[in-house]
Amino acid sequence: MNRVIMMGRIVNELELKTTPNGVTVCSFSLAVDRNYQKKGEDRKTDFFNVVAWRGTAEFITRYFGKGRMILVEGEMQTRKYTDKNGNPATWYEIMVDNAYFTGEKANGGNGGYGGGYGAPPIPEEPAGYGGGYSAPQSAPVSQPAQQAAPAADFSSADSDDYPF
Repeated sequence: MNRVIMMGRIVNELELKTTPNGVTVCSFSLAVDRNYQKKGEDRKTDFFNVVAWRGTAEFITRYFGKGRMILVEGEMQTRKYTDKNGNPATWYEIMVDNAYFTGEKANGGNGGYGGGYGAPPIPEEPAGYGGGYSAPQSAPVSQPAQQAAPAADFSSADSDDYPF
């Protein structure tokens, strides 16, 4: 199974291009911080090549920009080529199937993902775009929440009774 999910910041300005056949494409680099950090060292960041086609490319270039957090889902692909010195090389890229808003706070608000790193002001996300972030709507008045049922007591159960 070849499935990749990455969340990071867009490194370069986005540009929507069109192939000679009329298909839209957008490619960019994604900076993804590593989960661990050695004591006394800066957090390491990895950079990934990302390509989106057709509607996904249009969505990304419309609602995202340089410095903006994005979550992409797709598959990793490789291409073999010969570099300018005649040496064989391999190009790795994520082919995006889906792109999502990360819930990053608009205009540098609280939450740790707003604006930083010299990013441009963040536009408001469109409400209700499939799979992406939707701004919360005002909540209707509701009835008080019901009490949750107490958890089952498994302390006296025989281990052969467990379904797992």
